[in-house]
Amino acid sequence: MAEEAVQNEEFNQDADAQNQENQDETMNEQVENADNSSVNADAPSSEDQIAALNDKYLRLYSEFDNYRKRTNKEKIELISTASAGVLKDMLSVMDDFERAIANNENSEDISAVKDGFKLIHHKLRSLLEAKGLKQMDAKHQAFDSDLHEAIANVPAPSEDLKGKIIDDVEKGYYLNDKVIRFAKVVVGQ
Repeated sequence: MAEEAVQNEEFNQDADAQNQENQDETMNEQVENADNSSVNADAPSSEDQIAALNDKYLRLYSEFDNYRKRTNKEKIELISTASAGVLKDMLSVMDDFERAIANNENSEDISAVKDGFKLIHHKLRSLLEAKGLKQMDAKHQAFDSDLHEAIANVPAPSEDLKGKIIDDVEKGYYLNDKVIRFAKVVVGQ
């Protein structure tokens, strides 16, 4: 009997130890489940992530669209007002012409009228040159189809003028080294 009591006592101790281990495992599982549920509660669902990314995309697209519209509007305004500076400077030349016309109505001195128009022409030319306009020198130069437009071919008066420009009917012009008007020329053959 004493042996049975010792065995029962050992069995009870083993059972108590087993119960203690089971309780510890249950507690650990509950703690892990609680941790996982808190992580899952903190992490957004995939639908929330998709909605957030979609919202971010729409905002970025709208911002880019607004930028594009704003730059297009600024470009249009720049183009429409680009010539304002040149026109403003040319108004003084227009005023000079109006004064010259008014003074020429009563003037008997032709040389004064000529001098006045020469002064106005010089003022206009210097104003345009200040803006980057440069006159093309075409006469007696070799014909170049990139710069000149031949409107007539005539027999050359001398051998050295063959293939060269004899006369320029309409002068050509550069604006900052870019041809803005081709010279209309007569070429010798």
